[in-house]
Amino acid sequence: MRETLSKAVSAAVIILALSGGLTNAASEKSDGSSILEPASGALLGQFYGAGSIEQTTRKLGRTPVIHLAYYDWAADWTGPVTRADLAGGRIPLISWEPHNIDFAKIVDGRLDATIVARAKGSKALGKKFFLDFAAEMNGDDAWNGNNAPQYVSAYRHIHDLFVAAGANNVVWAWCPNVTDNHGGNRTTMDYYPGDAYVDWTGVDGYNWGTTNGGWQTFQQVFQNIYPLLAAKKKPILIGEMASGEAGGDKGKWIDDVIPTLRSRFPLIKGVVWFDINKEEDWRISSSPASEAAFIRMANDPYFNP
Repeated sequence: MRETLSKAVSAAVIILALSGGLTNAASEKSDGSSILEPASGALLGQFYGAGSIEQTTRKLGRTPVIHLAYYDWAADWTGPVTRADLAGGRIPLISWEPHNIDFAKIVDGRLDATIVARAKGSKALGKKFFLDFAAEMNGDDAWNGNNAPQYVSAYRHIHDLFVAAGANNVVWAWCPNVTDNHGGNRTTMDYYPGDAYVDWTGVDGYNWGTTNGGWQTFQQVFQNIYPLLAAKKKPILIGEMASGEAGGDKGKWIDDVIPTLRSRFPLIKGVVWFDINKEEDWRISSSPASEAAFIRMANDPYFNP
């Protein structure tokens, strides 16, 4: 039964592609709005780990347009939180985390029921949102043992099931870690599913302050991976980023973000701040200077396209 379903899906995808019905970056690139790409500047987003949306809105004087939320494999992320975001004019960024999932079971169709259920739920939402499956697949999360070929096959299988279900409102983000852990001696781009499967390339990266290599500027964090992503000529999403407080001037780090995007990273069209005190104090309000700088950045026209 599972084998039959997988073959049927593959046939449906081929038919859709030939008829022009395969809606992805390849077919929609001429219309930036169809994949949520702003005409100018960049979209600002946040993970709310240190305060609610309402509290953050009061602090910043605006609501970041992207809302990052995490869901495990079995969780239904098409429910109330996502619907509230869409109703409130925010763009959900769904980070779908396949904890303890054997990717071979994704590829051979044994987990199709869950995937199809999420695809149908996504279609029912009726509005566009970002979906980021197994983020940082090249990093320490080590989904499925950093098996790049199997990751690519799993990503493509999920994508094809969504297309077959008519979930054309999903905008596909692909967000590796800024550095590889070299699982299987592979590099970041070995995990790339292909241009027809990705709307936005992306990256997660942090300034760790006094740990993990020491203080880095915003430019230094992303300068090595940017050319690899830019070569795909797609909008780039920083799916997670933040700076630690210790080891340098966090306020200046934040003040440098927009000038660096303008001058060095023009294809970065979305930036999502990881607002929580976790491995480091990533919070917007880790200090008065950090908070003041973030408020300036959030209200700059560049992040209000």
